[in-house]
Formats: sequence, structure tokens, C-alpha cells
Amino acid sequence: MALIVQKYGGTSVANIERVRNVSNHIKEGREKGNDIVVVISAIAGETDRLINLARSLSSHPTEREMDLLLSSGERISSALVAIRLNEIGCKAIALTGRQSGILTDNIHLKARIMHIDKDRVMRYLKDGYVVVVAGFQGINEKGEVTTLGRGGSDTSAVALAASLNADKCEIYTDVDGIFTADPKIVKYARKIDRISYDEVMEMSSLGAKVMQIRSVELGKKYGVPIEVLSSFTYRPGTLIDDGGKMEEVVVSGVVSDKNQARLTITRVPDRPGIAAQIFERIASKNIVVDMIVQNVSEEGFTDISFTVPKDDADDASKIADEVSREIGGGEVTLNKNVSKVSIVGVGMRSHWGVAARMFRILAEEGINIKMISTSEIKISCIIDEKLTESAVRALHRGFNLDKEELWVR
Repeated sequence: MALIVQKYGGTSVANIERVRNVSNHIKEGREKGNDIVVVISAIAGETDRLINLARSLSSHPTEREMDLLLSSGERISSALVAIRLNEIGCKAIALTGRQSGILTDNIHLKARIMHIDKDRVMRYLKDGYVVVVAGFQGINEKGEVTTLGRGGSDTSAVALAASLNADKCEIYTDVDGIFTADPKIVKYARKIDRISYDEVMEMSSLGAKVMQIRSVELGKKYGVPIEVLSSFTYRPGTLIDDGGKMEEVVVSGVVSDKNQARLTITRVPDRPGIAAQIFERIASKNIVVDMIVQNVSEEGFTDISFTVPKDDADDASKIADEVSREIGGGEVTLNKNVSKVSIVGVGMRSHWGVAARMFRILAEEGINIKMISTSEIKISCIIDEKLTESAVRALHRGFNLDKEELWVR
């Protein structure tokens, strides 16, 4: 007998027929003798509907009330799944994040899980229940409902799996697994059978809508095997674990992200502490800065360029303007018509010439690179947004990702 945590996304429970389908699959797993904890997302589109309702009443709805509002989506869908399971003879009980013992910090809308009191869930499992947990939510030390941010049900599932010492965490979506590129962009993208935590974290951070990055971080920290698979086909998906001996795979995937904006502050005084002053002010507004490039100093001044999520661009630009005036800097320019394309692969650690090949592939497509960022297992470039799809296809083809054979320098 195994203990399995299953998470079903919004498309998996998008309507009553989908709820029936998912419930049948859960029952099948229970009949095999497995203990099962199920984490459910809100019905597809429900979170956006609730957000729009709130914004029809206020341009800046209070975060505490937004958490209370948004948490209702997962409560509805988890209750529906539990109702159906009981109807088909599979004993089940639905729990909110609070009832499941999920304790978070005090940050509304982007809370982080601090601790899980697993006793209640374990008691229900011992009594033969399938425990259906409303994902995406918890409770803070003040007794306030909190939510975990977009994709938070993934984090709920992996955190529960870690706390319960589950044998596996299954993440059910509307795709068969993780692919070498977005199949909507690259027709011949291939499903990856096995991939490392590090690669998936990079892919998620670079814009791939694979899993919430915090959930993969938790999986790596606590050694939780995670499988991403489809609730429409139930075929074997992509296993995320330590990756084993995968260094021979130089590049695993190509990722793009159009949710990028580039800011440049010109004529920044080149003296110690200036960069800290700029980025501390931006960080104080909870704006995440991604890539940063500082030009060579000339006559005591330099230019600093950096990227932020497009949704935060206007706020970041305003802060940059304020700081630039304070430090005696120059003009601040904002470009929202950029995107980021990246290649990811653990094999980059032990292979040279990967960056040169990436740059050559883009050059042959006539694509100019505006910024570059690297780590041990990824290379990212900022390019014109209109060239995103061309860049992804060219890189996918250039590194032989549409074929079974590996690219070798």
C-alpha cells in the first residue's frame, strides 16, 4: 500500500462531467489499496471571475478580503469532488486549508507555508477516508485565511506530500507531461519522461507554465517524487526527481516568457551603494527583478538595465524615476515589447560551447540579443517580443530537441 497525494488542476474539474471523471479515477486508486490525499484547484476560470467581481466594486480591493474571496473557489470544487466520491461508494471528506492544518506566514495573496499539522489528515486516512483538500490556501497565526499565489495548489500538494511522507505526488493537468518546448509553438515538441528538480525550477522561473516554482523547491528539499500527467488520458507523464545520471542531455528544453519589460536608467553615478539604493527601493514594493546588466563606466557614469514582470513595469518605472532624480541620474526608459527565450539543461555543467551555439542560432535567424543571463544549467536572452516564436522554433531545431538523438558539440 502506498500513500499518494494527487492534485487536480482547474481544467481537470472544469465541469460536472470532469468532476465525475476525476472522482472515478480517485476511486480506482483507492480500490488498489492506496491511501489517497487529493488537492483540488478552483474550477477553470473561477479565480479570474472572482477577481473581476472584486474589481468591479473596487480598483484596489483589500488583500485580506481578496484572500477570503479567492479561497472560496477551491472550497467549492473540493466539496463537489468529495460529494461525488461518497455518492459512488468511496468514503471521502473535504477539508479547507485551515482544517488540513496548513499554517502560513502573514503575507496576503502570496503567503508561504510555514508548517503543516498533519494529525487531522492522518486520522481520516487511518479511518479509511480519501481526504480532499482545498488547495491554494491556509491560515496564518492570526487566524486569517491566506492564499499562496497563482499555482498555489501545486505547493499545497507537494507540501502535504512532504509532511505526510507520501510515496509520490501526482500533478494532474490538461497535458501529458513536461515538453521540450510549448507544443503550441513547436509542433514537434517531445514529452520528457524524466527531468531533474533543478531543470523544472529553471523552466518555471523562466516562464514555462509547468509547475509553481515553490512546489518544485519543496519537492527537491524533501525528496518528494513528482509526476506531471494528464487527467484526460491518465497516460504516464513526466517524473521530476533528482534526475539521476542525466549529464549527457545537454539541453532539455526551450522556454519563452512574454511577461517581461526592460527598464534602463541612464547616466547612473558609478560609485558604491548606488545599485543597492535602486534595487532596495524596487524590492520594498515586492517587485521581482530578473536580469540586470550594467554597462562599462565612462566619465564616472554608467547605464543600468534590468527586467521585471510586465505587470509590475509601470510601478518599477515610477520608482526608478524617483531614485534617478535622487541620485542625479539620467533618463529612465521602459520597453514592454520584449520577451525572454531560454535554454535549460543539466548537461550544460559539463559541456562547453552551448552559449556560442545558442547565439549563432539566433544570429542566423536575424534575432538581435538585448540582454544575456546565465547559470550553470540555463542561458537566457532578452529579444524583441515579435520574434519569440521564431527564436523558440530555431533553438528547438538547432539543439535537435525534435529528434531522439542528442545534440553533441
